[in-house]
Amino acid sequence: MAEGTTKEQDMTPEDASREMRELDSIIRRANEAYFRGDAPIIDDAEYDRTKRQLRDLEQRFPELKSDDSPTETVGAPPSEGFGKATHEIRMLSLDNAFGEDELREFDARVRRFLGWESDRELQYEAEPKIDGLSISLTYSDGTLQRATTRGDGARGEVVTRNALTIPDIPQTLRNSPTFMEVRGEIYMSLNDFAALNQLQADTGAKTYMNPRNAAAGSLRQLDPGVTKSRKLQFMAHGLGGISEPFGSSQMEVMECLSGMGMPTNPLAEICRDIDDMLNYFSRLEENRSTLSYDIDGVVFKVNDTSLQSRLGSSSTAPRWAISAKFPAETAWTTLREIEIQIGRTGALSPVARLDPVTVGGVVVSNATLHNEDYIAGVGSAGLPIRDGKDLRVGDWVQVYRAGDVIPKVADVDISRRGRQSSSYVFPMICPVCESPAIREETDAVRRCSGEFTCAAQRVERLKHLVSRNAFNIEGLGDKLIEQFHSEGLIKSPVDIFRLESVVGSGDNRLEARHGWGTRSASKLFDEIEARRRIGLERVIFGLGIRHVGEGVSERLARHFGSWDAFARAVDGAVEPEGDAWAELVSVEGIGATIANSLVRAFHDKRVRTAIEELVNELQVEDVETPQVAESGISGINIVFTGTLETMTRAEAKARAEALGARIAGSVSTRTDLLVQGPGSGSKARKAEELGVRVIDEAGWLELVEAGSGE
Repeated sequence: MAEGTTKEQDMTPEDASREMRELDSIIRRANEAYFRGDAPIIDDAEYDRTKRQLRDLEQRFPELKSDDSPTETVGAPPSEGFGKATHEIRMLSLDNAFGEDELREFDARVRRFLGWESDRELQYEAEPKIDGLSISLTYSDGTLQRATTRGDGARGEVVTRNALTIPDIPQTLRNSPTFMEVRGEIYMSLNDFAALNQLQADTGAKTYMNPRNAAAGSLRQLDPGVTKSRKLQFMAHGLGGISEPFGSSQMEVMECLSGMGMPTNPLAEICRDIDDMLNYFSRLEENRSTLSYDIDGVVFKVNDTSLQSRLGSSSTAPRWAISAKFPAETAWTTLREIEIQIGRTGALSPVARLDPVTVGGVVVSNATLHNEDYIAGVGSAGLPIRDGKDLRVGDWVQVYRAGDVIPKVADVDISRRGRQSSSYVFPMICPVCESPAIREETDAVRRCSGEFTCAAQRVERLKHLVSRNAFNIEGLGDKLIEQFHSEGLIKSPVDIFRLESVVGSGDNRLEARHGWGTRSASKLFDEIEARRRIGLERVIFGLGIRHVGEGVSERLARHFGSWDAFARAVDGAVEPEGDAWAELVSVEGIGATIANSLVRAFHDKRVRTAIEELVNELQVEDVETPQVAESGISGINIVFTGTLETMTRAEAKARAEALGARIAGSVSTRTDLLVQGPGSGSKARKAEELGVRVIDEAGWLELVEAGSGE
């Protein structure tokens, strides 16, 4: 397994601050490009590596943790062609590891969370990561009731009729629980994929890029007969919701599923330490070509299911599992053009336009160039990349791809560079609105200063608002946003919710346009109308405020509970020394940078007007306190300080949130309880000043286990 990136142990706080800002910028621009449509600018390997680097720096320099580390979103919105259903337990994605260092860090992270020493045996179940389509099979009294795709993680497409045509999916199970969600992967064998593509080519139909795309396209056919003809296969890899838990380990769970009649992977093994994990990875990589199906890595899961419960999950991924990806694939091609795209926060993002080249079976014609430093051969903290070689139009470049179809330029062959070649000059003005493009000393990217006067930024903000992790308005994609904006139909967010009054009737009605009909227009208007009632966290995220990612939005929503409380807090946080400011930065993971970004947006007259007009059209749902049986801490605000002895602080926080509590990072007037361990300092003094209840770890455990509070 390839070695990961070596960390600079002697990094100064100034270097760390600069690198954290650059990493944050890279991740956010990648999120904007990927989650708003079909314009990815960074590959999966680089995305996860960058995210991990940022998280590591935040752990090493907690005093600098002011920006939220953006999280991967899960899946995609359900298609309009199928009904939708909510998963009993959310279908999460997996965090990725690229290289030995990152896999070792995963093991170390699990141990830190559990408070385990490095020499204590910790078993992992290992299995091939099939590159297919995730599916959830719901069984009631042993009979298949529903098959649902991952969708956005919370709800997916109901594809039961199609799933019933797949021979590997059992319609009935032996000795199964009363209720059970079985999670697994639908895939197509390499031979069947080749045969399908040959048939498609012979009949003049569209061919598929890879077996995963073929499997996904085949399952989503509206005609189950087409699905049946595609010879899809299925393999189970875990559970979702279940009425009666069984199995004390992941391996035992899989053996039980096999006994019920579920197909499971015979290559699964138990690894007793990190060396076993690396050995399994190497063996599988070596024998990858002998398998009948496509895999892109190995999934490692903590084997003990009780430890899985303790570890829990983040908003998008379980903490007890990791996807270790195989090394990247590369190819060489010509860089024909460097195009500048403008993001919703004004960032000028360079994208390489390439002569199309096949990398790992996928045709690549675009690649990310990150920022002007990256083009110049300079990376994080001012260190050289590609041996300091810059990138120029006309260069012969190496394209890098790992884990997904999103590529980057990894290297350049300057021996093939022409004599007339000249260094790329990064634009100093916005190519759209011609406003000055400014790069602040602390920023890794150059930004258009035009803000609301810049048409590109307005359009990108609108695309972000309707994206799947914000308002998730299906049918209102990037191209429609661009078209409606150019026609003056949608200029600001509120115009989306007034669209029907403009093009719903009369000579300008939408259904009279080319490509539209009564049904499609009605579906779009219904979808928009359905989003008038929307969760607080989606509204905050949808505003597209710089540094306010999905994770930050969720924490702000949980902490304040309602739009009015949130807006009131930001309005009052003008003075950094005031109570409102202290309250805002007390939210777990919210630092000065995020708070400043919120305050700046809410106190910009144009931005605030747009926000108020939008919110007035909505019914913003308050965040409901989780209904947790016998929990005495549900709904209260808790701060942890000092060192806990019976569990790590990370586990304590996760447990408190699971019981319905809200976790804050600092003490404020809204704090209900401070849990204090040895080594506490300023937080304990602040709690005493404010009269906040303080208990030690023993009191905390008693409170949680007894299920009674004050």
